[in-house]
Amino acid sequence: MRTELLAPAKDKETAIEAIDCGADAVYIGASDFGARKNASNSLEDIKDVVNYAHKFWAKVFVTLNTILTDDELEKAVELAKKLDDMQVDALIIQDMGLLYRLIQEKLKIPIHISTQCDNRDVDKVSFFRKIGVSRVVLARELSLSKIKEIHDANLNLELEAFVHGALCVSYSGQCYLSQYIGGRSANRGECAQPCRKKYTVETTDGKVLAKDIYALCLKDFNASTHLKDMIEAGVFSFKIEGRLKDSNYVKNITANYRHELDKYSDKTSSGRSIYPFESDPEKSFNRGFTDYFLEKRKDCYNFISPKSRGEYVGKIVEIKGNHFKIQTDKEIHAQDGLTNGTDGFLVNKCENGYVYPNKIIKLKIGDLIYRNVDVEFEKLLAQQVKRQVGVNVLVSKGKLFLEDEDKISLSIDIPRGEAAKNINKMSETFKKQFSKTGDSDFYIIKFAILSELPFMPVSQINELRRKALDKLMQKRLENYKRQEQKEMSIQPFYKSEVDYRANIYNQVAKDFYEKCGTKVLEMALESKTPSHTIELMRTKHCIKYALGICKSPLNLVLRDECGKIYPLKFDCSKCEMVVSN
Repeated sequence: MRTELLAPAKDKETAIEAIDCGADAVYIGASDFGARKNASNSLEDIKDVVNYAHKFWAKVFVTLNTILTDDELEKAVELAKKLDDMQVDALIIQDMGLLYRLIQEKLKIPIHISTQCDNRDVDKVSFFRKIGVSRVVLARELSLSKIKEIHDANLNLELEAFVHGALCVSYSGQCYLSQYIGGRSANRGECAQPCRKKYTVETTDGKVLAKDIYALCLKDFNASTHLKDMIEAGVFSFKIEGRLKDSNYVKNITANYRHELDKYSDKTSSGRSIYPFESDPEKSFNRGFTDYFLEKRKDCYNFISPKSRGEYVGKIVEIKGNHFKIQTDKEIHAQDGLTNGTDGFLVNKCENGYVYPNKIIKLKIGDLIYRNVDVEFEKLLAQQVKRQVGVNVLVSKGKLFLEDEDKISLSIDIPRGEAAKNINKMSETFKKQFSKTGDSDFYIIKFAILSELPFMPVSQINELRRKALDKLMQKRLENYKRQEQKEMSIQPFYKSEVDYRANIYNQVAKDFYEKCGTKVLEMALESKTPSHTIELMRTKHCIKYALGICKSPLNLVLRDECGKIYPLKFDCSKCEMVVSN
């Protein structure tokens, strides 16, 4: 069985490093219309990434997953055409107006439906499958059994699921809190992350249950122990979140999931990666980890801090003035970043078992200490990872034969020359020099010499190697075949009417729903805030559960740091919480 490891990239450099670390595909933003406005890239850079990825038969997906105004829509279509011409492997989209226009244009580039489309039930995913899209990105909140139910109803549809990274507390595409508070729309790539701010939890009559906590802040997702289960449930693509993360984060997490996925399935790309580090997700940015709802409800929240917690180091056992001793089996380095979960500091020095922080910090014996910056590990991550495709080499009857791991082959005449005086030494020299592929995109799996070689100086062997491997790579690129999008068509929508939560922001999107037989009651919240009470967020995270008062009849609100109140509603039949205006 083959599965895909999909890594994020904020820019060209990060994309290339993700590919080097074993990603089967990367997703990256274009110049406009991506759901991470601060992670845009030029067409020239995307073309460079495509050229690099395809050497390893890895794929490049481009995000065009914001909702679009009428003026932006045609610009997005033109951008899609350019990306199609560049042989980008897929577009990730949210806007149904853009989907409708791409149906009309009949482009060959595959279409993936973004998780921003709120893909959490069978009917929604089946609707997109009937239209003919190539892939649907599932909601993060799904259980293994729900994923399997969706897969079983859509056997010929690729399913992509998140496997690691930051969690949106709301169902994706259904969070309007940032837009409501300050006009920065999450569906337009401008989320201000109000879910990472402090709130006070109160009853409607003013009783404080929890003061100044990060009530909507979740831990980070880590499904590394469920990969086999996710494969069996029907997941094809395993997606790492993080298009705003730095390259060291992407390298570490990609390498880790490459290692773990290889235990259960074959990769969809080619080559091997040699790492100068041993991957460890605990050492990269995280707020603590959760497997969320894959099996059952667990403590998925982090009310203490939205900042990185990192890896657990140990607990404080002694304090002397402003230095202290940690009971730990880990080596602490100067300039490491440590935290007790709320306050962070750098290590000035470590001496005689004591840690000296760079500032006065309130600590007590028994405090748990975490490391969110490991300077020595970061140095290892900064080193280059080399990815190479395996190739078998055979010398026979005056020819050089090469065949790579994907059965791409070629033959080259070996230059004629005078007979070697020492046949065995010539064979050894040829094999030794030809096997020096360190800077190329190939490594030698097997090497066989079945006939005599003429005398060749080292420089000539090296030139033959360069020429042969260049030709083999050119042939690999010529043989790379992008998956083509099959023809799509309008299909009946599974709901008779939709409101602002359908995120309809342009006239073409409205036309799309109407052609699908659905009545549009309201346009997107970004167009106009309805006069009635609305859901600003719907989430599987439940504050009552977190506070140990599950199913309590208490009516609760959130009060932000400015005193603004947001009523909470609890849909216990679905185990969901709603933040409203």
